[in-house]
Amino acid sequence: MSNNNDKPGLIRRIWQWWWRPSRLALGTLLIIGFVSGVIFWGGFNTGMEKANTEEFCISCHEMRENVYEEYMDTIHYTNRSGVRATCPDCHVPHEFVPKMVRKIKASKELYGKALGIIDTPQKFEEHRLAMAQNEWRRMKDNNSQECRNCHNFDYMDFTAQKSVAAKMHDQAIVDGKTCIDCHKGIAHKLPDMRNVEPGF
Repeated sequence: MSNNNDKPGLIRRIWQWWWRPSRLALGTLLIIGFVSGVIFWGGFNTGMEKANTEEFCISCHEMRENVYEEYMDTIHYTNRSGVRATCPDCHVPHEFVPKMVRKIKASKELYGKALGIIDTPQKFEEHRLAMAQNEWRRMKDNNSQECRNCHNFDYMDFTAQKSVAAKMHDQAIVDGKTCIDCHKGIAHKLPDMRNVEPGF
């Protein structure tokens, strides 16, 4: 009988402790909150880094069997210096906020994968132009930031470049152009551009 009488009292005491916490309870809550925050941030950051690897990018056959195969034949994959630009180097911003925006927008790509919109080479080719234009637009809007992480007009020695390249880069500076204006198809096969309006 006494056990039943003690239950409401115990619940009342816990309830009162919760709404009128002591310094010990507040400290406990702060410590739990801090530890939970560290664990959440560590897990979140680890997940983001895992999703920013070449292995993750080519884990679906649509990328592995199409654009990755093309990329392997380019200078960004293998070159005399051994410096490689991987998928996230070119397609994911390094800065935190732009990276988060890009990741959110990439959820549309997961939707496309789930519905099988580009799951065959034929379907991929049908959508190649639209996918390329989306990426070119993104790069144009951010002044080809991912390219500029490695290539920057300010640090180029035009005298060491071929004369045509030096002339084109010099003119690009004058015209306010960005990398993607001239370097479409640098790492992937260009889509059929016959019906594309000039300037894209």
